[in-house]
Amino acid sequence: MEKILVIGANGQIGSELVEALALQHGADNVVAADISPASLYGAKIYEIIDVLNAARISEVIEQYNITQVYQLAALLSATGEKAPLKAWELNMDGLLNILEIARIRGEAGKPLKVFWPSSIAAFGPNTPPVNTPQYTVMDPSTIYGISKLAGERLCEYYFEKYGVDVRSIRYPGIISYKSPPGGGTTDYAIAIFHSALRGESYECFLESETKLPMIYMPDAIRATISLMDADPTKLSVRSSYNVAGLSFNPRELAAAIKQNLPAFEIHYAPDSRQAIAASWPQSLDDGQAQKDWKWQANIGLDALVADMLKNITVAAKGLDKAA
Repeated sequence: MEKILVIGANGQIGSELVEALALQHGADNVVAADISPASLYGAKIYEIIDVLNAARISEVIEQYNITQVYQLAALLSATGEKAPLKAWELNMDGLLNILEIARIRGEAGKPLKVFWPSSIAAFGPNTPPVNTPQYTVMDPSTIYGISKLAGERLCEYYFEKYGVDVRSIRYPGIISYKSPPGGGTTDYAIAIFHSALRGESYECFLESETKLPMIYMPDAIRATISLMDADPTKLSVRSSYNVAGLSFNPRELAAAIKQNLPAFEIHYAPDSRQAIAASWPQSLDDGQAQKDWKWQANIGLDALVADMLKNITVAAKGLDKAA
């Protein structure tokens, strides 16, 4: 029976991943962990972990006989640009702590399967922007993207050299109604719904035609768990897999919202996040994921918008400008 630890469980992905894993494996077999003093989403088992504290991570892994770790704690793109040294330390040392623990446990006959998220931020301005291949130029221009590219190389290194069963996805922008924007460049696609449902116009920090790859949270969670459940002999990528959901720009998203809320208006005031977004792909080729573990996205733009408008909890005024 799998015993699973999710570090970063109070974050956008972690909160919903814990719930999905609990449904699959039983809540008693899933340990949620974060640096905060309590679970923000009612996890049955919760531990306080700072991912930079390797001894504490090892203690919890040993206590619960953990067999899988999802290491999701990170500082995201726009937030990381404000504190690059902190972003590098958290993103890189956190991953290294998990990989080293997995190496040591593997050598002791206690294998530990690891999931770590990469991102489209690992690509850069010289990456082919349309149907970005699995293997291509990667020249990230943010500290977040640089840390993700370095992390991909570390993951493959630990697999090749030490046999650590590490798996990864290059997430597109993730959209969810259950958690607020978290400091990412793609988070306009969440904040816009909050403004629309408050009856406000939305001031977008990206230009109207800035198309980016996105994925709706149910597809993102399904992709993550499917990859972790896949036969290891079928996996040809140990750096990080491209995973595509859908691609759109702010104008297209606003138009889809207006189909449901005709009075909604959007205005554009690009800021520093525009340069970040302009260096990222517009769409992804995820043929390798389709081939290796039968990945296929299910949710398109109209279904995404309808579900967001139906389920989102309207946030306090001003949240859309804080992302």
